Amino acid sequence: MAPLLIQYVHLSPAENTHHCLIMEMHCLSSDAGTAFSPRLFQVYQYMHETITVNGCPEYQARATAKATVAAFAASEGHSHPRVVELPKTEEGLGFNVMGGKEQNSPIYISRIIPGGVAERHGGLKRGDQLLSVNGVSVEGEHHEKAVELLKAAKDSVKLVVRYTPKVLEEMEARFEKLRTARRRQQQQLLMQQQQQQNVSSQQNHMS
Repeated sequence: MAPLLIQYVHLSPAENTHHCLIMEMHCLSSDAGTAFSPRLFQVYQYMHETITVNGCPEYQARATAKATVAAFAASEGHSHPRVVELPKTEEGLGFNVMGGKEQNSPIYISRIIPGGVAERHGGLKRGDQLLSVNGVSVEGEHHEKAVELLKAAKDSVKLVVRYTPKVLEEMEARFEKLRTARRRQQQQLLMQQQQQQNVSSQQNHMS
């Protein structure tokens, strides 16, 4: 998939902004050639229509530009990093992580435990990529490094995360393939062992 290019256009006056951004959106959507293009344009149209018509031209221009950038970001599955602070209690933080350098993948929030701290807080999502823990970056780090940092936190833990669920889904699919292959190998090994046992028992009966 070719990368989307965000081109900045002149935003003043506001009347030209609407026309220019619509033309820009059409051109870039056509160049992108992805399944996200119709959705991207719908997001832009909705955001533009919700802007107050009688508002000042500068505000309309800024809001429209932000809507455009947000639409492109959403179409690519990216989002801005955000900070989530959770209290550290005896029950833990209420989420699981997976991935890491040893698995050739980022570290992700793979599960929000029902009724746990993270779910009650509401700021963390399954599919969030873990970027840092209490100011220490975990990008490109081993899984154990992230776990150690989370365990070392005392009263609270400050996480910087970014929501990228598609990558998590791809990673889980890859792990599921590995698990399936491993199960098949185990089943084949068991069958071979059973066959060997059957042959041995038949030989014993014959002797």
